[in-house]
Amino acid sequence: MVTAQSKKTVLLLNDQLNRNYGALKKADPKTHQILFIESERMLTTRSWHIQRLFFLMSARDHFLQELRNEGFTVTFIQSANTEVGINDFRATHPGVEIEVTEPSSHQQFEQLKGLGLTLIPNDFFLTSRPLFAQWANAQKSLVMENFYRAQRVRLNILMEGSDPVGGKWNYDADNRLPPPKSAHTWPAYLEHPRDEIDAAVIAGIKKRKIPVFGDDPDTTWGTTRAAALKQMEHFFKTGFAEFGAYEDAMVADSWAVNHSLLSPYLNVGLLHAEEVIAAALKRFAKGDIPIPSAEGFIRQIIGWREYINGLYWHFGDLYRNENALAASRPLLPLFTDSSKTEMKCVSTQVRDIEARAWVHHIPRLMVLSNLALITGTSPQEFLDWMRRAFIDAADWVMVPNVIGMSLHADGGKLATKPYASGGSYISKMGSFCKGCAFDPKKRIGDDACPFTTLYWDFLDRNQERFAKNHRMGQQLAGLKRLSDLPELRERAKEVLDLLSRGEL
Repeated sequence: MVTAQSKKTVLLLNDQLNRNYGALKKADPKTHQILFIESERMLTTRSWHIQRLFFLMSARDHFLQELRNEGFTVTFIQSANTEVGINDFRATHPGVEIEVTEPSSHQQFEQLKGLGLTLIPNDFFLTSRPLFAQWANAQKSLVMENFYRAQRVRLNILMEGSDPVGGKWNYDADNRLPPPKSAHTWPAYLEHPRDEIDAAVIAGIKKRKIPVFGDDPDTTWGTTRAAALKQMEHFFKTGFAEFGAYEDAMVADSWAVNHSLLSPYLNVGLLHAEEVIAAALKRFAKGDIPIPSAEGFIRQIIGWREYINGLYWHFGDLYRNENALAASRPLLPLFTDSSKTEMKCVSTQVRDIEARAWVHHIPRLMVLSNLALITGTSPQEFLDWMRRAFIDAADWVMVPNVIGMSLHADGGKLATKPYASGGSYISKMGSFCKGCAFDPKKRIGDDACPFTTLYWDFLDRNQERFAKNHRMGQQLAGLKRLSDLPELRERAKEVLDLLSRGEL
């Protein structure tokens, strides 16, 4: 007879909330029980955006309730940390086998490896860690486009035999348009009503005085698989058609433009990439979705998302400590308080993060990360803030994106050039410069755009380092043509000082 003490136990982690993958795939209430450990160390050693914490905790509690409804015995332990919780469970369940899906972070993977658990291969991605390593080890350079094309062929997605559908692999030339100059209607936001579990989680966060920041949860983010499926359906109905065209646009009258808002659900397991791609292809097959939009969206899932996760494991845990540009400035006050700057593009994006713990990939890269890069902000401090502030943050997401893509702290292992830009790009792709206190066309003077000033100063400070980079030749040639470089250097010092004090 299988008793509660002898049942095989599945240790469920907070980003593996899916019945059909990982250790739960073969679990049965007759032979398995569920263990979840809430780590006090994770909750209290740093301050989290309340919506990030709420989302993780409420999605967990809803999922555990679904498992109970299915007949599973669920043991929920609040413990000092995961290891202590496992030991406490074993004290009352001696000799029980504990299975766990391979964790998605280096730290947790190393922690659990030494505790005598049965590790189940992580299948929450389309590309296994060994398969990515096989691809990476065969490459001279780790170019995402090459990985993406190999994915298209391997997975047989948007392919006609050995050729890409439409005859092109990449439709970037058709996508990434500036915002429309005339009036435009952006997709409506889907609201997710709150239930008793949601209310109990919010009340619990407040009662326990867990350190948090940001606005209290509204109806932006769902916390169940049903809500995740509704969000996916809503995107394919309202946002998919113009996703490609406006995936890089930043506008004041829509915080999400045509983005799907699926990343939080994917990153905790409520959705799986396999079903998102299947739904995208099914919608594309109806014939009214432009191929640039379909390709652009699918690229984000099977290309960029899988590539970033693969690099996280390929580069190893020490990668997070890299700092090739020797950037050491403390995190600027404006990142944690939108009132600490008059730069309209920055204050708008930080206010959006305060409001709902999310902005899309271009504000992340070309506003927030760009500013951290050209101000010489510590990559590790910026990484810590991003992990705490974004609802879809995960270690595997943020480490390669910040250290490699955004801040060039890896010296070019991921991106061959730094993604630095002056105010001109933000002016072109956003609608924030009108009415701003600063002019993106000016690089010196009190009303010069700090992005423009600091972009040229960044090139000046690092020109020796970038001299041999073939992708930086045009920018460095432009630097040499500046007639006001001495004045620009002085203005840059003023700007950096004011930003560090939260007074610009």
